[in-house]
Amino acid sequence: MLKRKQSSRVEAQPVTDFGPDESLSDNADILWINKPWVHSLLRICAIISVISVCMNTPMTFEHYPPLQYVTFTLDTLLMFLYTAEMIAKMHIRGIVKGDTSYLKDRWCVFDGFMVFCLWVSLVLQVFEIADIVDQMSPWGMLRIPRPLIMIRAFRIYFRFELPRTRITNILKRSGEQIWSVSIFLLFFLLLYGILGVQMFGTFTYHCVVNDTKPGNVTWNSLAIPDTHCSPELEEGYQCPPGFKCMDLEDLGLSRQELGYSGFNEIGTSIFTVYEAASQEGWVFLMYRAIDSFPRWRSYFYFITLIFFLAWLVKNVFIAVIIETFAEIRVQFQQMWGSRSSTTSTATTQMFHEDAAGGWQLVAVDVNKPQGRAPACLQQMMRSSVFHMFILSMVTVDVIVAASNYHKGESFRRQYDEFYLAEVAFTVLFDLEALLKIWCLGFTGYISSSLHKFELLLVIGTTLHVYPDLYHSQFTYFQVLRVVRLIKISPALEDFVYKIFGPGKKLGSLVVFTASLLIVMSAISLQMFCFVEELDRFTTFPRAFMSMFQILTQEGWVDVMDQTLNAVGHMWAPVVAIYFILYHLFATLLKQSEANADTKEKLPLRLRIFEKFPNRPQMVKISKLPSDFTVPKIRESFMKQFIDRQQQDTCCLLRSLPSASSSSCDHSKRSAIEDNKYIDQKLRKSVFSIRARNLLEKETAVTKILRACTRQRMLSGSFEGQPAKERSILSVQHHIRQERRSLRHGSNSQRISRGKSLETLTQDHSNTVRYRNAQREDSEIKMIQEKKEQAEMKRKVQEEELRENHPYFDKPLFIVGREHRFRNFCRVVVRARFNVSKTDPVTGAVKNTKYHQLYDLLGLVTYLDWVMIIVTICSCISMMFESPFRRVMHAPTLQIAEYVFVIFMSIELNLKIMADGLFFTPTAVIRDFGGVMDIFIYLVSLIFLCWMPQNVPAESGAQLLMVLRCLRPLRIFKLVPQMRKVVRELFSGFKEIFLVSILLLTLMLVFASFGVQLFAGKLAKCNDPNIIRREDCNGIFRINVSVSKNLNLKLRPGEKKPGFWVPRVWANPRNFNFDNVGNAMLALFEVLSLKGWVEVRDVIIHRVGPMHGIYIHVFVFLGCMIGLTLFVGVVIANFNENKGTALLTVDQRRWEDLKSRLKIAQPLHLPPRPDNDGFRAKMYDITQHPFFKRTIALLVLAQSVLLSVKWDVEDPVTVPLATMSVVFTFIFVLEVTMKIIAMSPAGFWQSRRNRYDLLVTSLGVVWVVLHFALLNAYTYMMGACVIVFRFFSICGKHVTLKMLLLTVVVSMYKSFFIIVGMFLLLLCYAFAGVVLFGTVKYGENINRHANFSSAGKAITVLFRIVTGEDWNKIMHDCMVQPPFCTPDEFTYWATDCGNYAGALMYFCSFYVIIAYIMLNLLVAIIVENFSLFYSTEEDQLLSYNDLRHFQIIWNMVDDKREGVIPTFRVKFLLRLLRGRLEVDLDKDKLLFKHMCYEMERLHNGGDVTFHDVLSMLSYRSVDIRKSLQLEELLAREQLEYTIEEEVAKQTIRMWLKKCLKRIRAKQQQSCSIIHSLRESQQQELSRFLNPPSIETTQPSEDMNTNSQDNNMQPETSSQQQLLSPTLSDRGGSRQDAADAGKPQRKFGQWRLPSAPKPISHSVSSVNLRFGGRTTVKSVVCKMNPMTDAASCGSEVKKWWTRQLTVESDESGDDLLDI
Repeated sequence: MLKRKQSSRVEAQPVTDFGPDESLSDNADILWINKPWVHSLLRICAIISVISVCMNTPMTFEHYPPLQYVTFTLDTLLMFLYTAEMIAKMHIRGIVKGDTSYLKDRWCVFDGFMVFCLWVSLVLQVFEIADIVDQMSPWGMLRIPRPLIMIRAFRIYFRFELPRTRITNILKRSGEQIWSVSIFLLFFLLLYGILGVQMFGTFTYHCVVNDTKPGNVTWNSLAIPDTHCSPELEEGYQCPPGFKCMDLEDLGLSRQELGYSGFNEIGTSIFTVYEAASQEGWVFLMYRAIDSFPRWRSYFYFITLIFFLAWLVKNVFIAVIIETFAEIRVQFQQMWGSRSSTTSTATTQMFHEDAAGGWQLVAVDVNKPQGRAPACLQQMMRSSVFHMFILSMVTVDVIVAASNYHKGESFRRQYDEFYLAEVAFTVLFDLEALLKIWCLGFTGYISSSLHKFELLLVIGTTLHVYPDLYHSQFTYFQVLRVVRLIKISPALEDFVYKIFGPGKKLGSLVVFTASLLIVMSAISLQMFCFVEELDRFTTFPRAFMSMFQILTQEGWVDVMDQTLNAVGHMWAPVVAIYFILYHLFATLLKQSEANADTKEKLPLRLRIFEKFPNRPQMVKISKLPSDFTVPKIRESFMKQFIDRQQQDTCCLLRSLPSASSSSCDHSKRSAIEDNKYIDQKLRKSVFSIRARNLLEKETAVTKILRACTRQRMLSGSFEGQPAKERSILSVQHHIRQERRSLRHGSNSQRISRGKSLETLTQDHSNTVRYRNAQREDSEIKMIQEKKEQAEMKRKVQEEELRENHPYFDKPLFIVGREHRFRNFCRVVVRARFNVSKTDPVTGAVKNTKYHQLYDLLGLVTYLDWVMIIVTICSCISMMFESPFRRVMHAPTLQIAEYVFVIFMSIELNLKIMADGLFFTPTAVIRDFGGVMDIFIYLVSLIFLCWMPQNVPAESGAQLLMVLRCLRPLRIFKLVPQMRKVVRELFSGFKEIFLVSILLLTLMLVFASFGVQLFAGKLAKCNDPNIIRREDCNGIFRINVSVSKNLNLKLRPGEKKPGFWVPRVWANPRNFNFDNVGNAMLALFEVLSLKGWVEVRDVIIHRVGPMHGIYIHVFVFLGCMIGLTLFVGVVIANFNENKGTALLTVDQRRWEDLKSRLKIAQPLHLPPRPDNDGFRAKMYDITQHPFFKRTIALLVLAQSVLLSVKWDVEDPVTVPLATMSVVFTFIFVLEVTMKIIAMSPAGFWQSRRNRYDLLVTSLGVVWVVLHFALLNAYTYMMGACVIVFRFFSICGKHVTLKMLLLTVVVSMYKSFFIIVGMFLLLLCYAFAGVVLFGTVKYGENINRHANFSSAGKAITVLFRIVTGEDWNKIMHDCMVQPPFCTPDEFTYWATDCGNYAGALMYFCSFYVIIAYIMLNLLVAIIVENFSLFYSTEEDQLLSYNDLRHFQIIWNMVDDKREGVIPTFRVKFLLRLLRGRLEVDLDKDKLLFKHMCYEMERLHNGGDVTFHDVLSMLSYRSVDIRKSLQLEELLAREQLEYTIEEEVAKQTIRMWLKKCLKRIRAKQQQSCSIIHSLRESQQQELSRFLNPPSIETTQPSEDMNTNSQDNNMQPETSSQQQLLSPTLSDRGGSRQDAADAGKPQRKFGQWRLPSAPKPISHSVSSVNLRFGGRTTVKSVVCKMNPMTDAASCGSEVKKWWTRQLTVESDESGDDLLDI
């Protein structure tokens, strides 16, 4: 019996080993170095070395003195071991000589450096033991590199399944990408740093008492709390009486005492900007700026900084870096995950030998009875009733455990009812385990992973019920029983296995994160352990907690600030850079962890009519003479005859040839022709069933063409041609031709009979490709037909209901279906702005200037536009409401309320009369949006009618006011794009629901555990000197925290400000674990990574240090895995509903290409002057790269002048402004040179040049004003000019420009998400004013952050979106009596909060906005960064291709207007080279298709830059792989139409040329006949000239004969050409008309010969006989029939050449320009 093993790969990929070369030569004289156990021992020793260095700190040795000698002994042993290894490798490899010498191997050099560091550490420790070196000395920093030896333990896994060159290229490209995106991030950091310096400067003005003297600033001199102020009276905060606004720097405080955050100079400013961009502490910086400077300046600066830098730019930076290493990361995942077996199910497959001696794979059921239990027990154990009983008992156990709570210290917890219940459940589950072991046997029992987990729980819970171990760490086993409930839902079980099934992937994440934390903690420990007054890095546990805190990004600024203050001013920059780099890396680590509608049934509200009997409407026919009574017939039956004429007319229009060239539906066809861009046209086209039938008829013409193409390719007609790399346009064109020729396989097989044997293999492969193409076509058609059939079935059901039920589709069951009033309401409801984008006469597309405005106006109907405006006005009116200015008592605010209700009443009445309320197909209440509309209307109407004058707190009237705040959500219903965002976000909510259940389960497990361990233990006396509860009475003096920014030290005899308070024994203010509800709330706050540091510190100080592991494990599992999983599922669900997640790689590349093409613009660069004069030299200078780089450096140099604030009173400002004047003149010279080189008109064509000219002009104006006025305003203007010029750097650097365009595109694509976030913010702001508008000030509710007005509420909510202390604000809003003053009559007269309201308000807001909406915004940014990151091999059109097209367009578009005439497209296509080149010798048909596509789509008008670029993009990709279904169908329809029209046009031109040739030959033959007649007549008149013979009859006979002879070739030509030609009479008229004109024949001009006279005196008999015989014989010799036959053979040859896509002179007219 053999167990099944994982199948190996057929072809192993090459593995690139970047690990150490540990396999030395076999003939080495030192054998032990090659032993595998030695390598394992060295890896273990590396981990021991890290443990040793983590224990090597002065504080650790002070607490545990023996550890000093333990670490010394370990380091000595490690030193000898690693030194021996190094010497052995040097002996075997050699030190320097040889290719594999020790110093030439990188890993050997690394090992040698680690040995050197180990020696240094050991020698230093010897000196410390001997007291030669102080343990607190900085020499301990020499141990900093030692933790890097951890790399030795994991470097064996540095193996990737990619070639070494591939990984080298990835690393090289990664370096370039990281450098580029780092410049992008530094650009914005420098920009906001400069703005911060010039807008704010220093924050050194504080409110101090009036008697404060310089050099005597203490804690008691400051206001409580410390408040910034403004020396200007009209801006900022003014100090209260008794205080004055003073500059503390002038009062003698040092920089270290004032703090390191601020905008003093450019370095500190960039440091502060990064702090704010991390969204940690930014709001307190804003509050300081509000108090010190004008309010608008602070709001503008910090809100834009958070939006652009924190949300957009930093996430683009993170996305580029993460995806740069995506390929290597995938290799890591394969290395950890795919190499192991993942089969861990209850059914195992094993090999068994059968009777024939072979091996067979059979399934083995692990639940098969293998024990000794009776059959009845085994059957009971396998029954579903038994399993459901056990799961129900687990549920009851979880509920009982969750019901536990703290009952007081005096209650004996060991013998309460919860303990007895736990004993009972433990006995029950123990019996369950014993029963399963008895039934399955022990071996069969433990073979299942689930049974192993159950056995572990049984052992743990059995030990837990022991009284001494109750409420200990064994409580984990009790609360982990809830995990068994996952078996209740199969969907949840599959979801959990799908996420956590590959255990090694999750394990690799844990190991990597833990290793990183250990290494960084050890490095930080050795770096700061000797620093006095810094207790965060004294021991390894403290250092680990500090670095873990930075990893979670919670309070990392506090850790950095404390360290900066401790190390001093000299080392502060280095330490700041260290923490910033670690925080940035931690951010990268955290971020990296991160269908067709075929519904056939009608909605239930319409299917309800099926329950009623059929009652179709009957009509009686009148005015019909008959002897019998005519019965009533159905009205719908009569309508068929009434509307027959209109239907026939419609069918006639559909059958026209013009309709066959496009979609039969006129509205769909116009949707293609009306739009400006081709991709928009193709998206709006719908492929109907009739169009597919027409398509099959249209493609019949192209069968011969495809067959001949196929025959030509198989016959090797391309042989002998020079080998040349074909362009992507040519490649894709031939792919299309081959695919369509394979589609018509019968013709190919018929034409290719008798082929050589060499082509049979090709025929087989082509047959396979043909079948694949047919399968693709059938799949696409099947999907489309399935959708159409479902839609048709729904329509049929709807029509049946409409016919059989008279009340169906009747609004309110009153208004008739075709009633005039209903039709009028429909017109009003559906009226919208629809400007015609095509000329009604020519059909050309109008290039309107305001097309974007027109599209915006046509977005919704006129009625919806009116309601959007009314809703916005109503929201603006609600912005002015507050608890002190209420709508009930403000008549001006009531006007907007009346207007909104009246307009919404009119709107709803019109929509109900037009579409119905509920029981109609297009009813108002047909989805959640309609329900929300009715709800908002009823709430507004009730409130308007009621207008309560007194609104008690927590009453129904206050609830009504809160529901009234949902009014802004109406815009979600009125704007289609907003509805689409909501639908894409919440449709398919199953995965989000499942992951929410997992998070709640995780929280419940930890909450139950917390209640068991910490209930009642977190309470403590507020006096830190009191330990026992009995002593916690009386009063004591408590110190007040004055400031978090200042670092003042207490002087001798000085006390901090404080006051006397009573002693209270109580829990922490914001959290406790006394019951499951409070524990869940505390863990939810921890889940948001806000406040978890306080929870950790309280648990460690009041329960014990070991219990700190509890909160760290929950933070890691809940936040870094669970919360990241939740956010990932939300984003994946959004992308899946939007369709992005289901796209293939080629479709994703196509979407990226279209986005990249949209942001591409023409160069607008005028050509170089023709001569070599002064302008040409100036042109060469200004376009030289060295000139551009010099200008960019000058811009940066001028920007550096803003490193300090330009102040009038500062003497440094004058020289800086003077230098800026010099730079301004240099830029004036630059602009002048460009104007001379390009001419003023050419210079003005570029937007970048216009911007440079504007900034330079402002600079000249500033120079004049500066020397004329020289005041603060001129300095401000000069700084603004420099900042404006700093923006021009983006246009001069390609990478910056592309990344900035990525940010702009991301903002454009996420516009409606941003609007949705603002609307939700507005709703919550209005509700916050009603609920918490009068709450008393607390810890975080203060004069800056409160809900007293809608504006302040918006700022508070924006702060909560960034997660800045949102939980503390929530707890401030929960304040209840006796800590506040209640009021029973009105909510605006109380300063109490609302506990339940605050809980629902803040938790729902944080989940919806911060967890969902904000992460969606980040996901869109990360998705759009691919516009920048796409590599050359990933791009369908590379950057070089786009650049080449821009250059060629710039040559053709001489006016630089962005549009060219259609006929110039031929010039453009001929000039393209490289991958976009069109070879006219090979791809003339492709050239014709491309030219006709431009002519057809634009009707011969002008085409834009993006039109041609979009056409090239469609022609350069395989549309079968890149395009989605609807776009693919529309594109194929368009290409089929173009091919047919080009074929018709080619045939038409060929027929015209054939007619010209035939006419020319007819004219030539007629001239020969006339000359022969003349010569015959002269001969006959000379020999036979009797005077009595009449001459009229013979001439008539000759004319008759000539007419007969002329009729023959024409009839023959008609039979050959199958087309009407000129008759003889018409031909005579044509000859007569052209008698005196020059005639053209075969490209040469010939003059007409002069007519000669004809003799009329001939003998009757002889003339008739002889003339007839002679002339006929001559005519037979010169008969045009022979020429017609030869012409027919030429036509046949030409037809074959045309169908095989060969060049011919008949097709040159298509290429003439």
